[in-house]
Amino acid sequence: MRRLLVLLIVAFVGAGAYGAWTATASVKVDAATLSASSLRAELSAIAGSSTLDCYLTALSPASYGPGAGADTIVASGAAAWTNLRVEGMAIENYVAATFHHVASASELAQAQSSLEGEMTQAASAHQLNCPGTSAQALAAMTSEMRASEIRAQADSVYLLTKMNSAIPLTAANVTKYYYSHVASYDTICVSVAVVRTTDLGAFAKDAAAGMSVADLARKYSLDSSKTKGGAYGCYPPTSSAYATVRADVATTALNKFPLTPRAISSNGVTYALFVAPTKRSATPLGEAEGAVVADLQALNASSANTLKQQILFRAAIKVDPSLGRWGLTSSGAMVVAPATPPAADVNSTSLLTTPATSPYQ
Repeated sequence: MRRLLVLLIVAFVGAGAYGAWTATASVKVDAATLSASSLRAELSAIAGSSTLDCYLTALSPASYGPGAGADTIVASGAAAWTNLRVEGMAIENYVAATFHHVASASELAQAQSSLEGEMTQAASAHQLNCPGTSAQALAAMTSEMRASEIRAQADSVYLLTKMNSAIPLTAANVTKYYYSHVASYDTICVSVAVVRTTDLGAFAKDAAAGMSVADLARKYSLDSSKTKGGAYGCYPPTSSAYATVRADVATTALNKFPLTPRAISSNGVTYALFVAPTKRSATPLGEAEGAVVADLQALNASSANTLKQQILFRAAIKVDPSLGRWGLTSSGAMVVAPATPPAADVNSTSLLTTPATSPYQ
């Protein structure tokens, strides 16, 4: 998703390294080439810095564990880092060829600051106590590696300004979006009913007959809130559960349970969760701002991801097979880690210890 999502959501996608380096390992995107020696240095930098490893993990969770040799990281991490480099190179090429733009010194300085900010924010969001700062993580990169990431960040920021579908995250745009979608940021009070699947028929019959939300909860719910008629609480946009609550009530009318519940499981048993909005009240912009920004980020992210995939599809990309395979996945075009046989398939050493009887000795 991702190089274009800077300043909107995490833009610094998965990274790592791979121990099986070869003399020919390299990446080529159109006419731009990442040499084998530069790539090896970058992978070593990641493997040798717990600070860099931590912030990369926060930005895009992936496996950056030790590989088979010293100062190496597992193949999945190498593929993820290679994928990041491919995306960055493709965007740099596109910006240069399409807009003839070269980032200025001030743009590069701003890009470094934004990249450090994203790394810090991601670590906090994932509750990671990284050793050192995001600035120190960037400092742990090789000079070429750091310069490339900052250039790609700057070009991504520039490209976002050229997207007609992107909504710049300015105070004016946040305010405009809020007032255009004010009903989406109501503080929502809800009642719930956790119902056995064997009771769903009777529950639906009583609901159709006009039984109130409170009475339905008292009669059928297994949740402790049944003693309060299912009353569960009120959730403003600042609540960490707000997005889930908003999705659960969707367009459900006040004081009505939805016709279709959400399935939940407990101790291996499946139950039906009904959530009814019992009150909606307008939330001031000052309190709803975080949720508004998150929604704008999601809209921009979708547009940016579409553009990123278009850029990747039009680029001529070559990746050394030892680093991964460039191809189309359910998530789009990306570098996929090279497959390795399961350990269970290697169940005998007889082929290595028994004298050969075939002509291929």
